[in-house]
Amino acid sequence: MSQPDKSPEETPREEPARRALHHQSEDLRALPFPLGDWGEPAQRLQELYRWAEEGALRTAQWYLDDRRWKRRGARALRLAAACCAAAGAALPLSEVIGAADRTAAWGYVALLLAAVCVAFDRVLGLTSGWMRDVATAQAVQRRLETLRFDWASESVREVLGPTEGTAAEAAERCLAILRRFGDDVADLVRAETADWMLDFGARAAAGPLRTQSAAWSARADAPAAPRLAHPGTRPSMPRQRPPETPR
Repeated sequence: MSQPDKSPEETPREEPARRALHHQSEDLRALPFPLGDWGEPAQRLQELYRWAEEGALRTAQWYLDDRRWKRRGARALRLAAACCAAAGAALPLSEVIGAADRTAAWGYVALLLAAVCVAFDRVLGLTSGWMRDVATAQAVQRRLETLRFDWASESVREVLGPTEGTAAEAAERCLAILRRFGDDVADLVRAETADWMLDFGARAAAGPLRTQSAAWSARADAPAAPRLAHPGTRPSMPRQRPPETPR
């Protein structure tokens, strides 16, 4: 942070995006932590920022790629369900008005197929997974934008000055920003995984997964709020000693 010509806001935007698109076919996994020499702290912080940004871009791209086949499958099943439901209502009606004979039975079959399509959508979790992927990708991108503005603010403070504290304190603030960003992205992925488990009825496995988040740990470590009396009960007042009679 002591070198103004290597400020973190000069981080290129195209390189992390290009490298993130290169890993679309891989599973969602963490990138290796970059190890280097802290002799040049500004360059080292820039590498850590690129590592955090690339990891977030890969995570958002993974969810966007995962939602494509879920969206196609969900739309196909819903379209098939709508067509079967329409056929199930039209076939008995055609027999009633005399346009066709013995079509009511096929109408019941069409309604059964419509119910099967809806059941497949729910069992496979296509629509719900599609919505979760979109929401998680948008949340990661929104958190990434917050990181970029926080990093730019810290860089402007270091370049324009006057700086607060020493260079070591400025580096610690930057590391705290990156650490908080990494925890937030991990919490978003963990929450989406817990929701996916809940869709399949795995509540016993989703509970411990939620308690691993940093937000949950912060709430658990916070002091308990004082218990309030029930609104229907009368508050108990401290007893006062009756006044003494004058002698």
